[in-house]
Amino acid sequence: MDGPAIGRLRTRLGSPRLRLGVVVWAVLVSQVLLYPGLDGLIVALGAPGEIRAGMWFLVAEFGAFVAFAVVWGAASDALGRRTPLVVAGAIGGAASYLLLASLPTLGVGFRGALLVRLLGGAFTIGAFSLGITMLMDLSGGNGRNMGAAGIAIGLGAAIGSVTGGQLSAIDPVGPVYAGAAVLAAAGLLAATVSDTIAEADDAAPQPAADRRDLGAAIETLRSTPSLGVPFAFGFIDRLTAGFFSLVGVFYFGDVFDLDAAGVGIALALFFFPFALLQYPLGSLSDRIGRFLPVVAGSIGYGLTIIAVGLATTVELAMGLMVLVGVAGAFVAPATMALVTDLVDPGERGVAMGGFNVFGSLGFLSGFLIGGVVGSSTDYLTAFLVVGGLEIAIAVIALPAVRRLATAGQQSVSTAD
Repeated sequence: MDGPAIGRLRTRLGSPRLRLGVVVWAVLVSQVLLYPGLDGLIVALGAPGEIRAGMWFLVAEFGAFVAFAVVWGAASDALGRRTPLVVAGAIGGAASYLLLASLPTLGVGFRGALLVRLLGGAFTIGAFSLGITMLMDLSGGNGRNMGAAGIAIGLGAAIGSVTGGQLSAIDPVGPVYAGAAVLAAAGLLAATVSDTIAEADDAAPQPAADRRDLGAAIETLRSTPSLGVPFAFGFIDRLTAGFFSLVGVFYFGDVFDLDAAGVGIALALFFFPFALLQYPLGSLSDRIGRFLPVVAGSIGYGLTIIAVGLATTVELAMGLMVLVGVAGAFVAPATMALVTDLVDPGERGVAMGGFNVFGSLGFLSGFLIGGVVGSSTDYLTAFLVVGGLEIAIAVIALPAVRRLATAGQQSVSTAD
């Protein structure tokens, strides 16, 4: 295909921002497709259908996410290109999904499945992390670019949960095949995005400044200790998301006897409002300040999480999941905006990279805490622990958030 033909294809597929958003969306869809039918999938892969086995299944992939995000970022910096690596990550992830789906017929046990999950996570984090980094490279406004990423992540999780639940009700391994197809399509779409994004977006690309490793995150905290406040909130907020991805699946199945399709709908009732309200509630925090959305939102978030664990009917539990999503949407964009408020423009990439590292560790902790507490005690205790952590961080950090939010608003007003 000649150059003009490639250009026409890129025009038809939309702007680089749209295409990269779809790539990020597709990676989230492929990941969440597996969650609603997790209990049936791990049984098909040779594990007992219990929460602890599900915990290790999720931890294996997310552990690879944490370990390899930096590797992909360093490789893209050294190569001076990101597109080939995004394509490689997506296609490699698709291949790992196909391998995972074939394990039951090969007679490979659950330990082999965990190794494949590690391999798959090492690939898919490349497509995900570098897809977001390419969005950060775009000009046209960090808010627009990160808004595209946020909506892609939220909608990917919501659609993946509904679709995965429907597919799991037909075949426990069906979501794995679907995930492979989605990742392969994401790789093909990513191949149409030029690394010279300036030519396609009518503006100069911005160099990526963030290093997403734990060492850089700790160094950022040392230089700007006040960032510890939003970093802590980001850690706990992602912990709750990891908790619902694991414990929520088994809770709705065991307590309310929902099948995989029903579990998918229950998860989507959280993910949809969480995704769709990010932009308007983030804008609200620009008008009223960060204090109320972060502190009051976190307290409301924690209370609604506990309320889900106390629900006596499935209808009540599902209605409360909507409120959990709304409360979470109050907290998440305001917390990220607080990171932006606290650092100079030239340091925002590093600061947000540190925020993402602590968030990833929070997600991993949510799997581990939810799995251990849920399997050793009961579901209500697990909900009380995780909801209590969300409330505790809001109460403990209240004076610091008030001080930082006031200082941040003053600095923004001065800059305006």
